[in-house]
Amino acid sequence: MILGGPFQPRFACNSILRSWRHRLSPEGRPRAGADPSASSPRAGVRAAGPPWRVLFFGTDRFAVTALRALRAAGEPSEDSLVSRLEVVTLPSRLPGDLPVRSCARELQLPVHEWPHTGPAGQFDVGVVASFGRLLSEDLILQFPYGVLNVHPSCLPRWRGPAPIVHTVLHGDKVTGVTIMEIRPKRFDVGPIIKQEEVAVPPRCTAQELEGMLAKMGANMVKSCQLCHFLTEQPKEGVTFAPKISIAKSCIKWEEQTAAQIIQLHRAVGSMFPLQTLWKGTTIKLLDFVEVDNIPPMGEGWVGIKTVVLKKKLTAVDFYNGYMHSWFQQNRRIVHEECRFQTLKLSMAKKTLKERGILAQDIKQ
Repeated sequence: MILGGPFQPRFACNSILRSWRHRLSPEGRPRAGADPSASSPRAGVRAAGPPWRVLFFGTDRFAVTALRALRAAGEPSEDSLVSRLEVVTLPSRLPGDLPVRSCARELQLPVHEWPHTGPAGQFDVGVVASFGRLLSEDLILQFPYGVLNVHPSCLPRWRGPAPIVHTVLHGDKVTGVTIMEIRPKRFDVGPIIKQEEVAVPPRCTAQELEGMLAKMGANMVKSCQLCHFLTEQPKEGVTFAPKISIAKSCIKWEEQTAAQIIQLHRAVGSMFPLQTLWKGTTIKLLDFVEVDNIPPMGEGWVGIKTVVLKKKLTAVDFYNGYMHSWFQQNRRIVHEECRFQTLKLSMAKKTLKERGILAQDIKQ
């Protein structure tokens, strides 16, 4: 099979799970990431060939899909690709388990809690998906055939922990999944093994896009093509996707257009609701509706079906209970008095992970 695209050299490739043994270039030199002192697996490790012993690193919903795919690849059959599968995940500081830990228990897989990774030298390859921790060089070298990372963007665009959110937030038309080799010391900088692109569906939310890319990445883990030569990431086009803080959920009415507010809702609304200030009280806004094309509203309007003020209220209930009588008294003055205002939160507020988003069930 021949791979195209700007990041892929045009060389014949073999299935990734069946070809992690190909750590040499055609000239016999170790390729990037291989042990330069050996042209075969390290001493003490069985000979190359499927099925493989895999150690999986992951935490969240995106990682769960890849984990399930690897588990399915280990079902007993003549073409079984995985003989052993164990899981490394992070300690949970929150009520309830991380999605990957819950999934591993469901699948009856051994689980190690970071920084513990199980006995050294017992695995052929590592697979990382949304893990959030740097792997040391010593740990990477324990895997004769390297450590692979499933990253939900077309690297080098959107390096970092929140690529899907930033893809939606910035209105990208195209995204994808990259399979790359892990490198120590820095995130998402390793050479690319394979990259596939996909169009971002119109009006897509981050939640919807995550599900789509998770399935895409899982399929690539099982059937991705591994080239004898890896391609280093280009220096041009690098963008970063930092963690999203809760301050991002605050609507800036004075700065953001209606389209930008809707885009913000699509990007972060499935993780936490957008917030605003109303008569000195924080209100959460749910169920946004685009009304630009609904007369007589015209442009620049945002529709909201549900608000949270002490409890969840429909827009009709909110108007009838809090605003109707005021509008009847003095429409102009009350309009100014009741206008939503920008809520200012410190950027030092807790991040999504700290607020328990990561520990929610696999509903996203």
